[in-house]
Amino acid sequence: MKLDLKYKNKEHIFDIREQGGVPYLAYPLLEETGIVTHGFSTRLGGVSTGNCATMNISTTRGDAPEAVEENRRRIAAAIGVKPEDMTFTHQTHTTNVAVVEEKDRGTRFMETDGMVTNVPGICLVTFYADCVPLYFVDPVHRAIGLTHSGWRGTVGRIGRITVEKMAENYGTDPKDVIAAIGPSICQDCYEVSEDVICRFREYFPEECWPDLFYNKGDGKYQLDLWKANEHVLAEAGILKEHIATTNVCTHCNPDILFSHRATGERRGNLSAFLALK
Repeated sequence: MKLDLKYKNKEHIFDIREQGGVPYLAYPLLEETGIVTHGFSTRLGGVSTGNCATMNISTTRGDAPEAVEENRRRIAAAIGVKPEDMTFTHQTHTTNVAVVEEKDRGTRFMETDGMVTNVPGICLVTFYADCVPLYFVDPVHRAIGLTHSGWRGTVGRIGRITVEKMAENYGTDPKDVIAAIGPSICQDCYEVSEDVICRFREYFPEECWPDLFYNKGDGKYQLDLWKANEHVLAEAGILKEHIATTNVCTHCNPDILFSHRATGERRGNLSAFLALK
């Protein structure tokens, strides 16, 4: 299955993988750690119909339960994890980050937008349709984190909170962390209003404003969540050379990736997966 993705630049950030007719995206930078299994789903390779066609594993989109179950089986087999090991968030744009233990395997954390664990085999799963996936791998202490960061989470520094949670629970040194910023909406496609920009002006230093947003007039701005999260991760102490930033926009690829800005609520969800081997 060939994915005709549109890229924002020519850098090699992702590999496109396929197993059993299920395509997904993978980061070479994360794989080079040798300790994780991971991936990011597309909207292809599943059995869902209608607005969720075809690969949706979220139970919050009105999808048929039997389709969600089959899709979970298919994407798990493609990436190399077990469906029963998938541990989920129910995201509400908080900055809450859960510590996942063995007893939590296969469960769902409510009012939670990030998770960390050091338990092998547990597959952290988070959901997207334009917001920013953040992957974290500590190869020294063998710990991982996976976090959903929309504009509210970005302003609230949920990426930094995730790293701090890993440090607190597993002894993670931010300088050891390998991180990835996943497929999400690009600055060219992400128009926001003045009230959102006021929050970014309040919580980000003025010297980085030109990198984060520009004024289109009439109270409208174009916001760069990729650059904003790069700033948050650098602020957390992660080295620039340890961060892989997406060059794939969800809104630019509506036939391959779900996008809320493209279709509104008439959609499924994309999923990020991260597990310790």
